[in-house]
Parts: sequence; structure tokens; C-alpha cells
Amino acid sequence: MPYAIEREFEDVAAVASALAGRGGGRIPVFGHSYGGRCALGAALVGDRVGPVICYEGAPPPPGQSYEPDDLRDRLRAREAAGDLDGLLADFMTRVVGMSAADLTAYRADPIWPVRSAAAATIPRELDAESDPAGSLARLGAVRRPVLQLLGSDSRAIFHAATRELDARLVDGRVVEIEGARHAAHHTHPDAVVEAVRAFLA
Repeated sequence: MPYAIEREFEDVAAVASALAGRGGGRIPVFGHSYGGRCALGAALVGDRVGPVICYEGAPPPPGQSYEPDDLRDRLRAREAAGDLDGLLADFMTRVVGMSAADLTAYRADPIWPVRSAAAATIPRELDAESDPAGSLARLGAVRRPVLQLLGSDSRAIFHAATRELDARLVDGRVVEIEGARHAAHHTHPDAVVEAVRAFLA
């Protein structure tokens, strides 16, 4: 079966349903970046998905993109050459906006080899950005409470996308994590936990 972002939505919804069990309750779902988009989509297809916490997972605004025009060809060339380390590094610098110093620090993190080994999924996820199922129009229809987390120092497009999605949600709110970028759950975990606890309370 070809990859489709809808299958990700269904998988997240299935996990929420399994965790909810037979009690009839709803499970809060937290997703970061593309995972945030999948958490939002799950809220559209699963009745056991409850409040959604989405860290910079909003689709790009109409006419804008998170990526430079040549990025997908570059990433596919890296994948074809078996250079998953380079693929991940390109993505982190050119899409996420990591500086050279940030990238060096991330490479030293024990999670880097794990992320690198899975980097071949990145091109297909970038392709899925153009799927109407994951668009602002579609995900803006989520009716569950949604908390969007945003790093104050993240790229401008993350700010624009977050605000565009929030304008479409019926029950949305945005919390900026001061001094953070695209991964505050790593760099500012206490602030993230505080925001999530306040939201779920």
C-alpha cells in the first residue's frame, strides 16, 4: 500500500482508542512537527482522541513552504547514496533552521543515530505536505481543544503557520516558549511540561 498521511492519522487514532479502553474517555495526544500534524489529523478520524498538543506541526500557509525549492531532489540524492546522516543534517539546517553549532550539539546527542537511521522517511513526509488531507483547510476543522506550542526563536514560517491554523480552530490557543526553537521539548522541557499541564487542567 502506498504511503499516505491518512494512514498516520488512523494509526494515532487507533493507539488512542486502545489506550482509552472501554471506559469511553478520550486520550490527550501530543505531537511534534510532522507528528503534530498527525495528531491533528487523528482528532478528525478518531472519537477517542481528546485534546491535542501540537508543537509547530501546522501546515505551511497557502503559497508558502517550509523547504527550499531544491531540497527534495537533494534529499533523494542523499538517500540514493545511502547518506542518511547527510540527509538528516540537510533537513535540520534547511527546514528546521538549526545553526552549525546547534547541529554539532545535536550530532553529539545519543538520539542522533536513531534519527539518522530513520531519516529515509523524511522525503515522503515532505511529499505529504501537499496532500489535501494534511492541509490547513482540513486540519483547521478539528473540533477538539488544541494547544499549539511555538518556539519564540523558531523560523518565521513556523510562526505564520501556527497563527494561520489557530485562526481556523474553534477551540485553539497558542503558547510561545521563550528562547526556544523547533525542539523545546529537548531544550526547554520544563516550560513545555508547564504549558501542557496548564492546558490539560
